[in-house]
This record gives sequence, C-alpha cells and structure tokens, in this order.
Amino acid sequence: MHLSYWHSHLLIFITLASTFFNVTLAKTRQFNFTASWITAKPDGIHEKKMIGFNGKWPPPDIHVNKGDRIELYLTNGFQDNHTVTSLHFHGMFQNSTFDDNQNLMDGPSMVTQCPIVPGQTYLYNFTTGDQIGTYWYHAHHSAQYGDGMRAALIIHDDDIQQPFQYDKEFVIGISDLYWKPYDQVTDKFLSRYNPTGAEPIPDLFLFNNTVNETLHFETNKTYLLRFINMGLFVSQYISLEDHQFTIVEVDGMYVKPNITDVLYLAAAQRMSVLVKSKETDPGKNFALMQIVDQTMLDAIPPNLPLNMTNQVAYGDDYSKPHSIIPQDFEKLATNDFYLEPYYDNHYQVFKDYDQQIVLDVRMRNLGDGIKYAFFNNISFVDPKIPILTTILTSGKLADDPRIYGENVNPFFFKKNQIIEVVLNNYDTGRHPFHLHGHNFQIVQKSNGFHIDEQFPEELQDEMTVPYNESNPLMPIPEIPMIRDTVVLEPNGHVVLRFKADNPGVWYFHCHVDWHLQQGLAAVFIEDPFALQRQNSLTDNYKDICSAANIANEGNAAGNYEDWFDLDGLPRQPDPLPEGFTLKGYIAFAISTLCGIWGLYTITKYGMFEDIPDNESLYTTLKTIIEENEISVK
Repeated sequence: MHLSYWHSHLLIFITLASTFFNVTLAKTRQFNFTASWITAKPDGIHEKKMIGFNGKWPPPDIHVNKGDRIELYLTNGFQDNHTVTSLHFHGMFQNSTFDDNQNLMDGPSMVTQCPIVPGQTYLYNFTTGDQIGTYWYHAHHSAQYGDGMRAALIIHDDDIQQPFQYDKEFVIGISDLYWKPYDQVTDKFLSRYNPTGAEPIPDLFLFNNTVNETLHFETNKTYLLRFINMGLFVSQYISLEDHQFTIVEVDGMYVKPNITDVLYLAAAQRMSVLVKSKETDPGKNFALMQIVDQTMLDAIPPNLPLNMTNQVAYGDDYSKPHSIIPQDFEKLATNDFYLEPYYDNHYQVFKDYDQQIVLDVRMRNLGDGIKYAFFNNISFVDPKIPILTTILTSGKLADDPRIYGENVNPFFFKKNQIIEVVLNNYDTGRHPFHLHGHNFQIVQKSNGFHIDEQFPEELQDEMTVPYNESNPLMPIPEIPMIRDTVVLEPNGHVVLRFKADNPGVWYFHCHVDWHLQQGLAAVFIEDPFALQRQNSLTDNYKDICSAANIANEGNAAGNYEDWFDLDGLPRQPDPLPEGFTLKGYIAFAISTLCGIWGLYTITKYGMFEDIPDNESLYTTLKTIIEENEISVK
C-alpha cells in the first residue's frame, strides 16, 4: 500500500482519538446564581447599588475547559416585584449540533426567551463545543448589565492545541459606569426632553470593576492579558508604558501574532495579548493606560476622567507611575481588518454569497419626540411573545414573515447559504455590531468619513460613503479577519459574510446598548424548520413565560387562532409631523419673515407712507418656497 494511505488513516485515527479524549475529559460545571441589588463601592469611595450574584458584587468570572457543559441556574432575587432579567453568553454559538434546545439558551429577552420575573429560576444548559478563548456573560434585558450584571467567561484550550505559551494570565474587564440606576438613565435618555438622542455621559470608567488597579509582574515572564470591554457605551484605548502587546486572540479566534503599542476595544469586543516582562528588575513601575474615545461623547463634563492610570508593578516599594499618553495613539491602534486567523488554511474567504442584506443605519425622531435608531427605517420593537416561541409553535408558517410583524426586522436564511450583510452608516457615530450564534468574516471595512460635527439628518446621505459592490474601496482579502463584534465607522460601511449553518433565531444589533434601546436591531431566522426539529419549548421555558403572563403559542401579537391577525402588536411610533423637520423649520422661518414684513408694511401704510415695492421680496420668497416644496398657509 502507498504511504499516503497509511498517513491518511493515521490522521483519521488521531482525530478520532483526540475527539474521544476531549469528550472523556469534558465535565459538567454547575452554577447557582441569584441576582439581586448589592451595595458596592466601585471607585472605593462612593456607594452605588450594583447587580450581583449570591449577595456579592462583582459576579464571578467563569473558567471552563473546551467541550465542558455549563449548567447555570439563574434565579431572579430582586425584591421590587417588577425588575425582570435574562442572561446571554456573549460569543457562544449555542449550536444544536452538540445538543438539542441550544437556541433556548441564547438569552436575549423576547427573542429567545421570556424575561425572568422575581422568584423564578431559569436553567441555561449548554455545551461549549469546540469554542475556546475569551468570552463574557451579561444581562440581556434593557440596559441592565451596565449596573454590573456581567463577568468573563473563559474557555481554556489544552496545551497541544494552543499556538502560544505563557506563564500567567490576567482577565481584565474595562467598562463605563453611571451612578444612577440603569432604568433611570434609560428613561431620561429615551425622552422627548432629549430630542437630539445624545447618549448618556458615563460618570466613571472601571478597570476590573475598580479604579487605580495594579497588575503584579515578575521579571523574565510572559503574561497573557485578556481584555474585555464590558461597557454599555464608550470604546477605550489601552497602552502599557515601555512594553509592547502581541495580539494572539480576538473574540475567541486565534490570530497570527501582531505586535502593537495600542489596543482599541469597542463595547463587547475582546482582545488577548502576550506581554513579555523586563528581563531584569527595571527599578520602577509602568503606567497601564485606559484612554477614552472622546469622539463618542456629545459633551465632556469638566470632572469626567478621560485618561485612567493603572499600573504594572515590578515592586511594591516603587512609586506609582505618571500618566503616559502615546502620541498619535489613535493611529497606533491596530486595525482589526488586517488581522488574520492563525489557522488560515481553515478560513478562506467565502468567494460568493447566496443572499445579500443591505442595512442602512439611521437615527431619527418619531412622532413622540424621541430619537430612535433604524435599520432601513425600521426601529426594533419587542413583540408580545418571544420570537423563538412563534417559530416553534407556527408549524408550516415558520418562514412566513407576516406572522412576526415588521418591527423586528426579520430576515430568513436557508440551510448553508452564504450570507453577505452590508452595513451603511448614515450617522456620525461609531456602532459596534454583534451577531449572536455566529462569527463572521470582515470582507470590507471603510474608514470613518466624518466624526467632528453634527449635521442635519437631511444631509447625512451626502456625507455617507455607502458600499459600492462594483467598485469596493479595498480588495477582498483571501484570509479575512473573523470575529463576532465589529465597529462600523462614522458615515462609512462594513461588509460581513457568514455561513447559515446554525439553525436558530439570532439577534443582530449594535452593542452600544443605548442604541439597542433605541431599536438598532434585527433578527436572522435561520433554517426555521430544522430549528423546529432540534428545539422544543421546555417546561422550564414555558413556566418562565407563564409567570410573566406571556403566551406560549402564537404570532408576534400572541394570536394563534388567526396567525395573520396582528391586532395589538407593539409598533414604532408614527413619523414626526412635517412641521418639526428641517423643511418645517424653513417654512416657519419664511412665515415669520412674511409676517414681520407684513407688519412693517401695515405700519408704514398706517402712517400715510408710500407702500414699498414688494416685488423683489416676493420673488425671493417664492423661489425659496418652490425649491423646498413648502406649503405656507
């Protein structure tokens, strides 16, 4: 026989043996968490009510191994009888290949489950499968995780598979914080008294749930630093004085080593780096900087810290370092578009797509005076029952968009289709978009085209550079970067591709949580009939919904006798009356001018003056009115 025959069979044997070995070693990790309000001091001085587990804050980081099963019992222990919750394991695929009912474990309230009301317990029961690396878990109801209901989820790889070595690791969560409770901040934000939609300015920025943190280094060691942006809103830069970062993992994906001085992490993004400590005692400690992305803030209060100095300490007796801000740090930060997966032969770009979705991002006011966020002029509004319930109880109608309502932005994919998602940003803000249930390839990612000034909404189209498929700004990479959260730059675009190989209903949304509260979301409904075969509503699922007075069958409006009857379905408010648009303001200005001129004319006439020649003014006003298509009464 040929050597290649034995070689191929040896590889098969090794693969099967490795799979058996991993399955044998896989363990079930059980957690019992009761969520409640805890009085804490995030900055070490001021008290604030935070959401903790089992009477403690912060919640614990979870460390498991590849292939382990997680059984997490979450009990709603809030005592106010109205605070509901849910939990999402960010970046986990929840793939039913490994177990049935995985889609029920994804967590976003009113998408894949009902909210958990006080006194109820929901079991999140899933296997980690083949995933490894840096993830996190957080509340997925309203802006709740901003009050501290979040922590790291680390899935460790075995030494044989891991392409790098280190002596010790640190898990580092960075975040923003508001002193007022999340519901009060949300209510003030989504208000007609905030017509510009200005995002709430954080009061503090945390490093591992505190300020002025210290990481202790020993000489001649290699450290793995796992950074996670757990904030609601603001992106942050990270730098370490007189040390370099070697990026080795992004959003749970090993990447080819990339050396940089500055990291950039938007909300929900993760990045793991190796840092080589000094070979000999340097005789000092070094500044580990958090630098706020100020371009995301509409206003900067004078007492808001924008540059936070933590430290890497080689000795307890050395003085704390001064703040060190790298010059041109924005330009030094690595652009994730140019990173490559470590095992590049496994991650060739999808050359063609089967279905393309173009999503235009806009922010506009509606008739209630509140500013909302839109995909293709649709702002996401929660249905009356979870979308997953509708899919699993609708039988042959599961792929009919009419039963889901227009305000959940549903898109339907068939098995194993290659999907291309085009995002065009008709807004001057940055938006980190996250896809549940998948990683995606980044095949185009433009720069930002405007970030300094706010222009009227009617001019956004002129400022934006949308994706031009026939003339892309950059070549499509052969080995694209793969991750689960990507930043859409101001007035720019990004193009993503993924394979629809994971039946489920998957949330796609901006992870600036304020924008999600404004409605910047859609749902991808993937192979719904396979989803019906692999998933069913468990007793625990139905009990949670019943406790919340939510039906366990029906369309988006909760109707099941007539599946196309959407009477009572929550929808976005009516459009803003024309009088409050830019065109309306022009009309108001012209009307005012006409009125003033009329008063002037009457006054002059009443004083027996000659009536002035109004022909010139009339001609000018007539031209303005006709050009702007304004009706002046």
